Amino acid sequence: MKCPYCSADNSQVKDSRPTEDASAIRRRRICGDCGGRFTTFERVQLRELTVVKRSGKRVPFDRDKVARSVQIAVRKRAVEPERVERMVSGVVRQLEGRGESDVPSEEVGLLIMDGLKALDDVAYVRFASVYRNFREAKDFEAVLDELSSDEADLNSVKADEDA
Repeated sequence: MKCPYCSADNSQVKDSRPTEDASAIRRRRICGDCGGRFTTFERVQLRELTVVKRSGKRVPFDRDKVARSVQIAVRKRAVEPERVERMVSGVVRQLEGRGESDVPSEEVGLLIMDGLKALDDVAYVRFASVYRNFREAKDFEAVLDELSSDEADLNSVKADEDA
């Protein structure tokens, strides 16, 4: 593994353990040249996924890009990093479980939005504003109305269950 500090490729694994949801192996490494310490993650990859963009362009699926997008959406929100990691892993598992290697970019975005809706409403609105390319305040109002109606539906289901 290449050192992120000095680019030497003779790092040593000092500690390995599974992540909280057991979907990956977390490895602590130390560089033999500069002594820098860093963490890597090893995950099972069921198949190579290709994202098909709206323009028709095909690009390799990048889990880290999904994670970065979600991190931007949850920035300065009280959301535990473990919950974010579980959500991202869930999105990847859903995509890999489809049985197809080509995934429309719209589907990736919708899965992320579904995950964020369950994670944090503000993060959901932030992501939706970029994903859906909001141009006016009424675009935000529509998403907030959608969230309110989803919450009202959920409350009526809970009330029916309690009755």
